[in-house]
Amino acid sequence: LVLRHEARLRAFLSRAAGCDADDLAQEAFVRAWQRAGDYRGQGSYAAWIMGIGWRLFLDQRRTARRREGLAAGEEHSTSTDPRPASDAAIDADRLLAALSPPERAALTLCFGHGWSHGEAAEIMGVPLGTLKSLVLRGRAKALKMIGEGTDA
Repeated sequence: LVLRHEARLRAFLSRAAGCDADDLAQEAFVRAWQRAGDYRGQGSYAAWIMGIGWRLFLDQRRTARRREGLAAGEEHSTSTDPRPASDAAIDADRLLAALSPPERAALTLCFGHGWSHGEAAEIMGVPLGTLKSLVLRGRAKALKMIGEGTDA
């Protein structure tokens, strides 16, 4: 199961979480293993594991915000991905980085990974209408940023 779903999960999490994607993906598979009995076969296993990864990202983000609040004024260093990236990938990363994490995840799931809106809503644990709004808002913001970049 790991071999079958690993690349897709890591790709999604790298867009949503950035440099912590490998750790989050590994933790998602550990959690899936621990909770294998919870999977009831409703929907695809891929969507189930992606949902676990998404919730882990949200948990990690909440924890980081709490830490930042406790350590106000402290600077946090961020690691960068050592892999070289193409100009298009860098541009996509910049566009996605300007979006909120839910918008970024919705666009990545629907456009980057080909999930339907219903599947993406299930993965993210949000109502279908909310997912559609996230996709529309994120897409509009990205298109606006692209338009502003070509005018400059």
